[in-house]
Amino acid sequence: MTIVRVVGFLAAAILAAACQRARPEVVVYTSHDQVFSEPILKEFEKTTGITVRAVYDTEETKSTGVALRIVAERDRPQADVFWANEPLRPVMLKQQGLLATYQSPNADGIPSRYRDPDGNWTGFAARARVILYNTNQVKPGEAPSSVRDLVDPRWKGRAGLASPLFGTTTTQIAALFALWGEGETKKFLDGVKANGVKIVTSNGEAKDLVASGELAWAFTDTDDASEALEQKKPVAVVYPDQNDLGTLVMPNAVALVKGAPHPEPAKKLIDYLLSPPVEEQLAKSAAQMPLHANVPVPPTVKPVSAIKDMGVTFPALGATIDQVLPYLKQWSGAG
Repeated sequence: MTIVRVVGFLAAAILAAACQRARPEVVVYTSHDQVFSEPILKEFEKTTGITVRAVYDTEETKSTGVALRIVAERDRPQADVFWANEPLRPVMLKQQGLLATYQSPNADGIPSRYRDPDGNWTGFAARARVILYNTNQVKPGEAPSSVRDLVDPRWKGRAGLASPLFGTTTTQIAALFALWGEGETKKFLDGVKANGVKIVTSNGEAKDLVASGELAWAFTDTDDASEALEQKKPVAVVYPDQNDLGTLVMPNAVALVKGAPHPEPAKKLIDYLLSPPVEEQLAKSAAQMPLHANVPVPPTVKPVSAIKDMGVTFPALGATIDQVLPYLKQWSGAG
């Protein structure tokens, strides 16, 4: 190789490196399933030219892993954006002063109950906590219809629930603490244990056990239930407590991390995630319920407007979490 070619090669490499450094980037921590979130992040990257560096949570530690990482990095934040699969963890991060305020223009079309009043997080693309039952084992007229059915003796040893230490089950139990109070909720959870409710690793496992007939029914999320319906498994869905507590509806939530290293690209990503086209994509790919009006709803779920939502605010759930998590660790034998 001649000196001229060597110099040319080095110059090209330096120029390429400089261009790479000049390209804006954003770091996102997300607990939304990678199979659904990654295509959206790649499309944002393609559309904007902003490099996305994503850190994904696991199914078993769903939303706690990346949230705890943000806590651990409080003195030197590495993440710009937190995309949570439910709002409880953003509420907890806000309580610790780890989120910045950002009012995205795309948040205006989202109902206020699914947004933080101070602009620290915004919800989009919701799921609901539903009952999935096996139609070979349970007749429609005899199907469970309430969270209280977890303690009904007729279902002893036949019902299931994902671990309350992680993900959306934590949010569901925190909601019961907020609505029922500590005494009634602890009595209920003691009844869950006494009734032989099977505690499984994830909502996906709960869905699989119902579909196979190993469990008569279980609580899961609408996206998991929709997967079983689409696969023509012998299952049906009940939106629980429509004449009582209501069904817990949980949006995804996106937040700007306080001290984000790349705040401007971060805001662009937040705007993108809160757009109706992204809600439509999540509705198609993950059977999630759009919060913007006039976005098509998947055929396997109900529109949010058609559900009696559980009457509890997400900030209220955050106020109960300090008592909920230590108790749940003790209750589950993990603490």
